[in-house]
Amino acid sequence: MEYLDIVDENNELTGQVEERKLAHEKHLFHRHVSTWIMNQKGEILLQKRSANKPRNPNKWAKTGGHVDSGEDVKDAILREVKEEIGVDIPKEQTQILEVYKSKDPNNNYFAYNFLFVVDYDLKDFILQKEEVSDVKYVTIEEMESRKKNNDSNYTFCIWNDKDFYREMNLLKEKRKEILGSNI
Repeated sequence: MEYLDIVDENNELTGQVEERKLAHEKHLFHRHVSTWIMNQKGEILLQKRSANKPRNPNKWAKTGGHVDSGEDVKDAILREVKEEIGVDIPKEQTQILEVYKSKDPNNNYFAYNFLFVVDYDLKDFILQKEEVSDVKYVTIEEMESRKKNNDSNYTFCIWNDKDFYREMNLLKEKRKEILGSNI
C-alpha cells in the first residue's frame, strides 16, 4: 500500500498521512513529481505507459509519480526514474523547473517538475514492464505538433494550452542554455 503526506492548499505539510487511493477519493492535496529528460541533442525522452495502467494506458508521457510519505521530492523523482526506466541520475543534477498547483478538481496536488540532462541511448533504459512499455526521444517541436493535432496517444495533448506551452517554453529555454546556438 502506498501512503502519501497530505499538504494544505499552500503546499505545507499537515501531519496527516493517507493511503493513496483515499487521498484521491477525498480530494486531499498531496505531492507529485515528474521530469522531462533531455539528451545531449536537446531531444526529450517520453515513456509509453503500460497497457495495464488504470489512467492513460498506452499513452506517451513524461516520467513521474507520487511522493511517498516521509520522502523528499528530490529523492522521489530519482526513485521514480530508477524504478520506471532503470537509470540513475546524479542527485546533484536534480533541478526543479517549477512547482505548480493542480487545477484538476478531482485530483488535488502540487506538482514538482524537474529536468534532467542525460547522455543515455535508448538501449540504456531498463523498463519496469508494469509501468512502462517503451521509450523514445522526440523534439520539443514534435511535441508541439502532436498537441496542435490533438494526438490522443500523448498525455500532454489533454493538458490545457497554458500549462502545456508554459512547460514547452521552459524546455526551450533550458535547451538553449544547454546547447547554446547548436540547435
